[in-house]
Amino acid sequence: MEVLGWGAVVVSLLLVLAWYLSYSAARLDRLHAKVEGALSALDAHVVRRAEASLELANSGAVDPASGVLIAAAATESLERHNERTFEADLLEGQHFAGRETVESELSEALHAALPPEVTRVIAAEGDAAAAALERVRRAGLRVQLARRFHNDAVKEVQRVRRKRVVRVFRLAGRAAMPGTVEFDDAVPGG
Repeated sequence: MEVLGWGAVVVSLLLVLAWYLSYSAARLDRLHAKVEGALSALDAHVVRRAEASLELANSGAVDPASGVLIAAAATESLERHNERTFEADLLEGQHFAGRETVESELSEALHAALPPEVTRVIAAEGDAAAAALERVRRAGLRVQLARRFHNDAVKEVQRVRRKRVVRVFRLAGRAAMPGTVEFDDAVPGG
């Protein structure tokens, strides 16, 4: 009877361990999917911000030199996105494909061309230029939120993957460790 009792305890412990490992692996998989979804959303919002910036640059609301500066940075952002369109994995797994510098340059161009006094003048006119400026602001806010959501999801994946159980039993499989996306995403015209 004693052997059967110990056998039942061992089998029960093995079942609990198997359940825990399965639960942990499924949770980690869901977290990785969350990171991929957040990165896709960030990518879409970055494209919308570049398109809105091009629209503002072509609206005539800013001086020609500033318009060229914004248009060049927005075009570079769109080209960096489009050059990856036909690849199998647009976002390189769970990475932003090194586009942080290009996006920071677009933010810097918007800040240089749209100081607060210029944005007040454009907004006061209330025409198509004001609408384009508002689209740039809304797109910029969405980029900020999407980047924060993505980085929060990445930090959660990194926290879970640092656990000893995840490392010992290789619950992450061969999935690459996701990285945060860091670039200047401040909205112009504060």
